[in-house]
Amino acid sequence: MDSWLSVDVTTANVLSRDNRGSVRGVKTTIEKLPDKVLLNIFSYLSHKEICSMSRVCRKWRTIAYNTSLWYSVSLRPEISGLHVTSLDFLLSLISVRFGSSLRYIELPIELITHTVLHELANRCPNLTHMLLDFSTAMQLHDFSELQAFPTKLKYLCVCLSEVIFMEGFMRKIYNFINGLEILHLIGTYEKVEEEEEEIYEVINVHKLKSATPNLRVINLYGINFIDDSHIDAFSSNCIQLECLAVNYCSKVTGSTMKTLFQRSKRLRCLLMNQTNLISEYLMQVEWEKSSIQELDISGTDLSTECLIDMLVRIPNLKFLSAGQMNGFNDTVLSSFMEMGNVRNLIALNLDYSDNLSDEGLYKFLSRYGHQLQGLSLAGMPHITDQLWNTVLPVLNNVIIMVMGTQERLSGNVLVDQLMDGIATNCPRLERLELKWDPDNLRFSDKSQKAIDIFRVKCLKLKCLVLSDGRYYEIVKANFERADRLTVVRTTTCCSVSNYYLLQNYKDLIFN
Repeated sequence: MDSWLSVDVTTANVLSRDNRGSVRGVKTTIEKLPDKVLLNIFSYLSHKEICSMSRVCRKWRTIAYNTSLWYSVSLRPEISGLHVTSLDFLLSLISVRFGSSLRYIELPIELITHTVLHELANRCPNLTHMLLDFSTAMQLHDFSELQAFPTKLKYLCVCLSEVIFMEGFMRKIYNFINGLEILHLIGTYEKVEEEEEEIYEVINVHKLKSATPNLRVINLYGINFIDDSHIDAFSSNCIQLECLAVNYCSKVTGSTMKTLFQRSKRLRCLLMNQTNLISEYLMQVEWEKSSIQELDISGTDLSTECLIDMLVRIPNLKFLSAGQMNGFNDTVLSSFMEMGNVRNLIALNLDYSDNLSDEGLYKFLSRYGHQLQGLSLAGMPHITDQLWNTVLPVLNNVIIMVMGTQERLSGNVLVDQLMDGIATNCPRLERLELKWDPDNLRFSDKSQKAIDIFRVKCLKLKCLVLSDGRYYEIVKANFERADRLTVVRTTTCCSVSNYYLLQNYKDLIFN
């Protein structure tokens, strides 16, 4: 039995009175808890833990088989999912445990067979979200006998293989997925080598778009064959399109952006991080007629002229991510303030924008900082804690902040003073990341008091990310003593982003 079961309840003395009025100690064990309470406890466990608990006794086996515990299931063990040893065992799970409660499932390549898909279609009528992971595939199963597929899917995520052509499988499911509203196609960006290799179009986007006319959200992430023609294809058929993400699709240049906005009148979110946008194409877009509210152009080579032209013409920009851009400088920021509409901006990311001065940022933040909910100014050595301490009084509505650089600085960051300023001015803060090198953080023996004040005043804080070092250990221990065990994390395993503020953030999550 797992250690978490060795709780005080097994040995607790419950005071009670017998008929003669005497007080005696009664031993209460976890087995005496009502089924509803046990079911609630089980709901906090992973499916791997639930399977272990089912071996304890018949009662717990019955609780573990309750279908309400199996509404969202991952069968990818490498991503903290349940390891299924055989297809027969999976088919048993589908019929006995999943049933009508199943809403979401993740399947690895070895479990994606026509038999499994048939069972899901027949026994899980409320399945609406599915992830199919073909990323490690060297060959596909035979889908020639595939006659059924879940028909109520609203969300489909397909992790593509580098070498396996998907068209044989996709042809079989086109008739079942016309109700899709959210589509993720995830490429192998992380596996791409610097040397040019032959690029395969492993999925036919032009046929796929014809089968999915109701898409609201399209996420094409890190796919080496996606280019402007594929964006044009989706825009020609998906009139409901609200959000398009093509992050890390290096062949996207923006040549069909003008047509995209002419067709997709509802498009309000466009994410193009690390693409190869060409300034000339984006200057041809009729931004002033668009409904765009959220824009990510980070890591692109757009010129200063193009950036000014875009930002002064977008009528209702709420979210702007424009980090890692040489063209983004004080002139762009000044033009945006003077000629653009900044009144609705709630999120700004200018990470690694070395051509921005602290004076230019101060002018912008002192005027508009009060309306920002997300602010990320990381990776700039000249933006120190001095600027942050100056602007913190106007950042009273901020929910997300990212600051600091991993580069070693000539000066030091007085982190106690900074934390005190954040605690005093940012009561709504939920996520904070300090990227500074631990050797640059200076704190005193009274640091615990500053951390205490920060922890007590920022009660909504969900995530505090710090570089691993002595200060991280002090902060982590402080929060753990207050039973806030999961708040403090390191930069090696966690990062904070303004993306949490996107209207379609939950729809854009994959993996």
